[in-house]
Amino acid sequence: MRPETRQRVLDAVEELGFRPNQHAQSLHTGRSWTVGLMTTDGIGRFSTPVLLGAEDALGAGKISVLLCDTRGDAIREQHHLRNLMDRRVDGIIVTGRRTDPRPPLNGIEPIPTVYALSPSTDPDDISVVSDDRSGAELAIEHLLATGRTRIAHISGPAHHAAARDRAHHTLELLERSSLGLATGRVHFGEWSEAWGRRAAEAVLRTAPDTDAFFCGNDQIARGVADALREKGLDVPGQAAIVGYDNWDVMALASRPPLTTIDTDLPEIGRRAALLLLDAIGSMSAPGLHTVPCRLVVREST
Repeated sequence: MRPETRQRVLDAVEELGFRPNQHAQSLHTGRSWTVGLMTTDGIGRFSTPVLLGAEDALGAGKISVLLCDTRGDAIREQHHLRNLMDRRVDGIIVTGRRTDPRPPLNGIEPIPTVYALSPSTDPDDISVVSDDRSGAELAIEHLLATGRTRIAHISGPAHHAAARDRAHHTLELLERSSLGLATGRVHFGEWSEAWGRRAAEAVLRTAPDTDAFFCGNDQIARGVADALREKGLDVPGQAAIVGYDNWDVMALASRPPLTTIDTDLPEIGRRAALLLLDAIGSMSAPGLHTVPCRLVVREST
């Protein structure tokens, strides 16, 4: 149309406060401009930062996010999945509270899907995860750089991928430096402060010359800090502590505040969203994509 006609239309749009009908646009473009984010993490400790990162990336493209909490229930997951398909979402991001691989969603072949934090068991799917190897490496190298050589490792349940992977990398990195764990083994237990306290006492009974504790999460690390303080040990003078996750509630409230590994959950969400947008645009990049961790140094080391 002629420029003056176009301007008359734009003037009328402004005067009337007109807004396009998204449903009509969807019929025309074949896009709903919505993405589903499905999570098993009802508490939101891990899924909320991932969601915020995804929204940052999707918001730039004016794409809305529909949050679906399955609470780990397979029936509820199928219910949400049917709703998302009925709404003709452009894509789905699946996340959870654990790093254990999960089965892929069933019956959604036409809908691009990306798995964030909890990878798909299908290597042909697109998954974005935290690089636990880089996290363990940052922790161990930091402790070695501060002169620690008698390092204990306390972590969560051995059947959790996060605990197993972090322990495996820790052992590998210590062996590379011709060192072993202070007690000769990994202390697997619970993701709790109570376990951190009990495990720290067990470590000190077995290896009283332990000069550092690398913990599988910040809750365990805070429990270790409490146990050492009760025994009159100076942190970090006599023993340093490194946590994992950089959970502010735990890391900053600990006495002393914890040096910890930040898994950069918002970046996992952002990367997942960008990969989903590529997949929606027929530029899929299947496989496992990793996001590096970063070390946050505080008073515990």
